[in-house]
Amino acid sequence: MAMGGFKINGPPKSGKGLMIIKEISDTSNEASLPKPTQAGRIKPCIELISKAMRCLENNDKQCTMRLIGEMIRLDCNNGNVVNKEVTSKVKDIVHKLWLRSDDEKRCKLLRMLRRLVSKGWIRGALHRSNEALNMWLVRCNIDWKSKATRNDVIKSIEDMLREKFSWNEVKMCEEMWQFIGVDVNEFRRHGIEPCSWLEGLEELSDLKKPYWFGMKASDLGIMKFTRRIKLMLNTTNTIDAVFFAKLLSTVKVPSLIIKWDKSSTIIAKYIHRTITLSYYIDLGIDVWPWPIEFSVDEFEKILNSFTDEELSMFLAGEIDGDGTICAFIDKEKYVHAIVRIVACKACPKRLILDLLKEVIAKKFGIIGHIESYETTDGLTFHSKNAVRLLRRIVKYVHHPLRRLRAELILAYYEGRIDEKEFERLYEQTEYVLGGPDVKRNHALEALTRAAPQTHTHRVLTTIKQ
Repeated sequence: MAMGGFKINGPPKSGKGLMIIKEISDTSNEASLPKPTQAGRIKPCIELISKAMRCLENNDKQCTMRLIGEMIRLDCNNGNVVNKEVTSKVKDIVHKLWLRSDDEKRCKLLRMLRRLVSKGWIRGALHRSNEALNMWLVRCNIDWKSKATRNDVIKSIEDMLREKFSWNEVKMCEEMWQFIGVDVNEFRRHGIEPCSWLEGLEELSDLKKPYWFGMKASDLGIMKFTRRIKLMLNTTNTIDAVFFAKLLSTVKVPSLIIKWDKSSTIIAKYIHRTITLSYYIDLGIDVWPWPIEFSVDEFEKILNSFTDEELSMFLAGEIDGDGTICAFIDKEKYVHAIVRIVACKACPKRLILDLLKEVIAKKFGIIGHIESYETTDGLTFHSKNAVRLLRRIVKYVHHPLRRLRAELILAYYEGRIDEKEFERLYEQTEYVLGGPDVKRNHALEALTRAAPQTHTHRVLTTIKQ
């Protein structure tokens, strides 16, 4: 991100928010009841496990099943609440009960578990493949499809909010810009649409779009498991909190993990603790179409196979993840545009910068240079080369701030605004250097203000950081 000296007033002390904030802030309500620690949760789980084992030894299957239900309701099967040793014991009891049961008891167990846990959890506990579990569901006349999925519920809620409360993505976008001090009406008066980043997002429901490979080469984390793949994006920043949620939702409704980031090095005096938002979606093992790990040679073959438009999509994804679009005005009042893709010096991503430089020069005739900084290197395009690249990729750029800056730079170079208008508008997009900035470290508050459900009620709350 480009740095600048324009100071934006900090976030409001109160505003719209979700109840989740009160759960996160351990200092927000001194009168609130203490929440049980992990150790406090483990003890009753261990007691239930011991009782269930005694029931199994006595061949009392009804008792064992009842205790399994109690364990699950107490979250003894949840690794995020208790440790893995406890969750493994719960699964082990379920498996032993399954092995000792007849068909009737097995069907009864499946019906109970269906109401309490996910299909994947049952499959893991019973040591059954998806096909084998489906056969048992058919045998027991259990229609799993009739159970409404979380995605269906969320979609129904959002449809209702659109109809009853006139919520839409543009309102979400405008709420985000208002939160960080960007005047959307001022941009629109000059023919620049601050919510244009939403255009074309629906096309990204297709993971085969090269944009996703660009995100994989930058910020998108991918974890491969036995039967699934997890796509994950993490952030503490205000704009990314809205962008990442919307981006992943084009494929599937994302899940969200909210946690205090104790591992990050806090370099700003005004930040005491950082809240990290982790968005993720779980997909089938064969759904992700791009290599997860790749060599430089393989990466080069993929880039060379792209058409010009596909390469533009890829670069947009790369820049939305690890890129910068910025500008500065020199003494002669001329606007210099900069587009930069960065990578840490000692990480695998650094190897692709030289290759990207060659491919972009070969395909587009646009010349970039590798610039070295203290901890990172950047493939950088200046002035006319930057503008030529922006014209190629702008319609595929979906990061709200980078898209807005790209539109603003192009408006200047195309003569639609002069340098004074450019400077005044660009100032709203800059970060405060070395001081508190609403664009940084307010991810959770930005999300709760922009989320659709916050447009139906108002809750006064404060996030203490």
